Amino acid sequence: MTEITSKRSDAITKGAAKAPARAMLRGAGFTDEQMAQPMVAVVNTWSTVTPCNMHLADLAEPIRQGLRENGATPVDFNTIVVSDGITMGGEGMRASLISREIIADSIELAVKGHSLDAAVILVGCDKTIPAAAMALARLDIPGLVFYGGTIMPGRLDGRDLSIQDVFEAVGAHAKGDMSDAELDKVERAACPGAGACGGQFTANTMAMALAMMGISPMGSGDPPATDSAKRVEAARCGRLAAKLAKEGTSARTFLTPASIRNAATAVVASGGSTNAVLHLPAIAAEAGFAFPIETFDELSRSVPVITDLKPGGRFLARDLYAAGGVPLFGKRLADAGMLEDTPTVTGDSLFVELARAEETPGQQVVKSPADPVKATGGLSILYGDIAPEGAVLKTAGYGAASFEGPAKVFEGEEACFAAVNANQIQAGDVVIIRYEGPSGGPGMREMLAVTAALAGQGLAGKVALITDGRFSGASHGFVIGHCSPEAAKGGPIALVEEGDIIRIDAETRRIDADIDWDARRAAHTPRPPNSMGGVFDKYARLVSSAAYGATTIPPVTE
Repeated sequence: MTEITSKRSDAITKGAAKAPARAMLRGAGFTDEQMAQPMVAVVNTWSTVTPCNMHLADLAEPIRQGLRENGATPVDFNTIVVSDGITMGGEGMRASLISREIIADSIELAVKGHSLDAAVILVGCDKTIPAAAMALARLDIPGLVFYGGTIMPGRLDGRDLSIQDVFEAVGAHAKGDMSDAELDKVERAACPGAGACGGQFTANTMAMALAMMGISPMGSGDPPATDSAKRVEAARCGRLAAKLAKEGTSARTFLTPASIRNAATAVVASGGSTNAVLHLPAIAAEAGFAFPIETFDELSRSVPVITDLKPGGRFLARDLYAAGGVPLFGKRLADAGMLEDTPTVTGDSLFVELARAEETPGQQVVKSPADPVKATGGLSILYGDIAPEGAVLKTAGYGAASFEGPAKVFEGEEACFAAVNANQIQAGDVVIIRYEGPSGGPGMREMLAVTAALAGQGLAGKVALITDGRFSGASHGFVIGHCSPEAAKGGPIALVEEGDIIRIDAETRRIDADIDWDARRAAHTPRPPNSMGGVFDKYARLVSSAAYGATTIPPVTE
């Protein structure tokens, strides 16, 4: 067993002056032996509010057991979660992205405040995953992230369901294609128990990304939440965290430009969530370097989509696990020369981990770069008149390279959703939803309620949607988010008027309009800030552009 000569927790456990701290620890049940060992934070995002995180308290015990087996002492903390699925389409969604910063901040405070030696962070719902990596990058201590796993599919009339089906059923119901009773059946069947939303939505996208960047043990996130293998993986994470703590191997060993590029490659090749374009630059910024959003565009030109996963494809995360999981997917990319070998928290390099992949015969979920699902990647970064700092186009599942049509302009999500439900959006329209950016929202809400309602009406891919807000990983269609600068900061999206002809060209990576921009700006009256008080106003003052990850630390540009 590795001998520890000094550790961070000595600051609260050694010396006569620390007698009060030791007395408090003894009162909490810690022994001399436990205080002499590395003290490892077990940070949990457990909550009963969402299936994504409701099981994480149960998974904490095998992590503690793994820590103890390898000579480390677990110290438990909890932090928050805001459920995207529950808050979607309402004012509560403004709290979602803000919660990423609060989670990272609270982990930093608890771990640094108590001088702990390492951390294992249990995550589930969307923002908890990047927040955990951001915290470890900021603290630069030994640690890892353990993902609680995907939900199993719901079943109705012989077909698999996910939460995506519920949102799209709302659109079909509004159109008159689905009765109240049919909608109720979908609602009741979609979420059968614990686990994060089941497609290649934001949670599963980011869990895959963290495995590819080496800060989550390869394969640990793959088993579904209710699979018996999940507790086995939890115990392994505890043992690995104890080893990292004793070796002193800190998070920035793994969080490097090369590893985050690997993660971005995985996002592109899996048709993953556009939210990764916010989260990976934010993780990089916390690690002290820039990760330009242009990287996603560069990768999308050379890296194909090789998984047939929802929302654009046929299969769910449970099916990916059954096919061979993230290791099989990663091996396909590595074999094609699309990844760089980097260290991981297991002690083995990424390529060594991927070489252990086992493919299930006959699986149809993972293809190869030589025989892809789609020849180019799932994300493009667009610029032009309307997005001088960039915007993100999700292209997975849709072959259209361009779109042109009249603008239908809405000041916020609610107005647009009402128009969709009133069947006021027609094929060929370019829907503009503005004042939903990081500062102007505040909180950069996801537009899943709108995109799903459009999909439910058969308009996915037939309508373009542009917003300074963002999209759920479950959104699909010709959707463009993160339009920067945002409307509240005077971005050109604020100057677009009803009926303006908008041209979107995915090949040249531009969004343009024939508008006299100088005249429009001269006549423009800025909209007052949407003051909500408290943490919302604090965030609105601090947050950076979506082009830099919408962080509340100063943006890193080099």
